Amino acid sequence: MRVAHEPAGSASMLEDLLQQDGLKVETIPEKKGILFLKHVEYRLASQHFTLPVSRRFSDFAAFHALLMQRFIYRMVPPLPPKRVLKGVWNYKSERHFIESRRRGLQRFMTLVMRHPILSGDMLVKVFMTASSAEVQVKMQESFKRMGDEYITCPMSTIVNRFMPDDIQTQTETNREFICSMLSSFHKLRDVTERMSQRTRENSTDLIMFGKDLRALGKKAQPPQVASAAPSWKNHRQSIHGLSEEFSVLAEMAALQGEKEEDEVVERLSMFLDLLQSYKDLCDRHGSGVLLEHQRVLQRRPDSLIELLEQPESRLTQQENAILAMELRSYFSLFCLHQETQLVFTHLPLTINILGAFIESQIQGHKEMGEFWNELLPKLNTIFEGNPRISASPPRSPCQRIIFP
Repeated sequence: MRVAHEPAGSASMLEDLLQQDGLKVETIPEKKGILFLKHVEYRLASQHFTLPVSRRFSDFAAFHALLMQRFIYRMVPPLPPKRVLKGVWNYKSERHFIESRRRGLQRFMTLVMRHPILSGDMLVKVFMTASSAEVQVKMQESFKRMGDEYITCPMSTIVNRFMPDDIQTQTETNREFICSMLSSFHKLRDVTERMSQRTRENSTDLIMFGKDLRALGKKAQPPQVASAAPSWKNHRQSIHGLSEEFSVLAEMAALQGEKEEDEVVERLSMFLDLLQSYKDLCDRHGSGVLLEHQRVLQRRPDSLIELLEQPESRLTQQENAILAMELRSYFSLFCLHQETQLVFTHLPLTINILGAFIESQIQGHKEMGEFWNELLPKLNTIFEGNPRISASPPRSPCQRIIFP
């Protein structure tokens, strides 16, 4: 399958885009409002704007809706979903939902700031600078003054001059290629997410193992076996001390899970958001062009008699509508071509993500392995006089096990 060539100077362009990543979305710990009307607010801080601002989710939703109206022909990244009440809602599930939403808002704002067209628009400036009480009103006012991108772009009526001759073929081929990538990376993200979850579950299991060891170390020695067995008092103190080592192991596993979540899962999720926004754009382009054609055809006269009976002004309006439809179709296709190049500019990030995945696994297993090896001699000192425990040599995955 032939796809669009990588844009010229894409490496330097990607570096420029990544320099826009200085924006942070943080959850403000204390909820705002009164009683059952309390809501969560998020603090936005960026190196490109002087002061941080606080925003509610409804502010993000209004911002997203206006971006969709102003840049209907561009990739507008998706927002995290609204709250869905399913099952029992408790403190733990609420914390998980709030953090998941914060991560989604971080991805949304990062992709907006990376976009070379969206990031420089007045809507973004208003969203990042207006007061909390006025931000939605000011964004509406700003949009009313500007309209959509087709109206404000000085090249909107001549973009057909800058498009390749086989633009339609390229668009369809690239759409199929990127949509197939979306499906593949969805699977990769789901796998790494399960791996990160298992690492965190391993941390919980290690904590429980340590607690059970600690409980074992607290058991008193039965009087009837005091003369037949070594001093249990000393042994149980050693076991109690060994249980503390598992707390350290659990913390290491928890940190490894967080590292996998931040450096691999989140970065894959952001790349998926980019691909999803491209797919949504392709869907809008296809349905939008078809809808505009249908609207124009409905306005056209059905027969020569109706055509002759219509006043000249009405005919002129219909001709202008057809011309506007054609120009907007060209502009939509031109923007889609540009957004395709932008997706291909981001492709090298996938190599960085896979590299981060491999490095996190190497480093995590190395640190855990070293700590496990340090536990072995400590275990040998607990029961003196017994055969010493040694680590078994590693067995080759292909080595057969023969039972006597």
